[in-house]
Amino acid sequence: MNRRDFLKFATSVIALSMCPRVKAEIHAENMERNNNSKMIYRNLGRSDIRVSTVALGIESFVNKPAAHIGQQFKFAAENGINFVDICLSDPQLLEKLSQAMAACDSRFVIQGHAGSVWKNGQYLRSRDMLAVREAFERLFRILQVDCIDIGMIHYVDTTDDLKRIMTGDFIKYMKQLKQEGKIRCVGMSSHNPAVALKAVQTGDIDVLMFSVNLAYDMQPGSNGIVYNERREKLYTYCAQHGIGIDVMKAYAGGDLLNARVSPFGQAFTPVQCLDYVLNRPAVASVMIGCGSISEISQAVRWCTASEQEKDYSNILSRLDKRNWLGHCIYCGHCAPCPVEIDIASVNKYLNLALAGKDGVPETVREHYLLLQNHASDCVGCGACEKRCPFEVAIIEKMQQAVEIFGK
Repeated sequence: MNRRDFLKFATSVIALSMCPRVKAEIHAENMERNNNSKMIYRNLGRSDIRVSTVALGIESFVNKPAAHIGQQFKFAAENGINFVDICLSDPQLLEKLSQAMAACDSRFVIQGHAGSVWKNGQYLRSRDMLAVREAFERLFRILQVDCIDIGMIHYVDTTDDLKRIMTGDFIKYMKQLKQEGKIRCVGMSSHNPAVALKAVQTGDIDVLMFSVNLAYDMQPGSNGIVYNERREKLYTYCAQHGIGIDVMKAYAGGDLLNARVSPFGQAFTPVQCLDYVLNRPAVASVMIGCGSISEISQAVRWCTASEQEKDYSNILSRLDKRNWLGHCIYCGHCAPCPVEIDIASVNKYLNLALAGKDGVPETVREHYLLLQNHASDCVGCGACEKRCPFEVAIIEKMQQAVEIFGK
């Protein structure tokens, strides 16, 4: 990437932290600071819900004692965090979360997932409406609330699944809950920009939970690494139509924080990762890992960080000098696969599994298993490797995925 291309890329897409005036103008109308903290709040799209720009994900709370979870929530509340995403349905975990939130002085905006169920002692994604209703109603009971702020349709990544949801009883159920005042917004979580765009274009989705980070947003082009136009189109559409985005995987499963595995060859700081994400169109909040108070503190640091701390332009300016060989950035150039494996998704879930500190996260394993075809279907033809612009050892990756996920 030559200097001219980089400057065009940086100014039109990244909203680099070297431009504080532009960034201030973009978000000035929907930013405020809590009297007791330095937290920044934004409207969640067209709703009147005010959420902290830094929010809590709960996956790192799995198998943690109630006291530990209570400490994290107390620290989060003291630092102005008021938003939590509850994507798992384990009743024991939900009880701990309920106790932790009740012990805090401030109320949390709750994003609860419909379609995340608990069966035979494990998390599953379900489209069985009986199971969906039972799990979602259990969430109300355990949390002891009459209203869940965002009713999130859980994990929709394929066109067929979206069609089934939007033309069947699932969306009717969510609309009914909204009409009855049991949820304030209908949301949907996805990792697929094409599917997500189709969903928000229906007009039935108020909030989109989407995976956003620099690694996912970039792809190889004729003049080097360029911005993924499908993702840019999605973010822009959401901004134009008042659909709020809350973000998952802002650190790319931890890859961006680790120089050894980062596709940029250098580690970003949590502040730099959040600064990129929170400057995407329509993004209101970022769900961060909260395995420790330190992790929460590092994320909250974004609210008071200097422009110098937020600036990651020095990393991007070296794109033309980087050695991308061997790094999958999920660009999809390896397709089509003769046995129809979604190679980019397999690699993404593999990387997320490898980044797990305490084994493979349940949601990552379940989402991998929901793929139509798996790494075990690979015939080793090598056609994908010939097309990969970064010479990723895809066949080896497929074998590694089979070892981790079992198929």
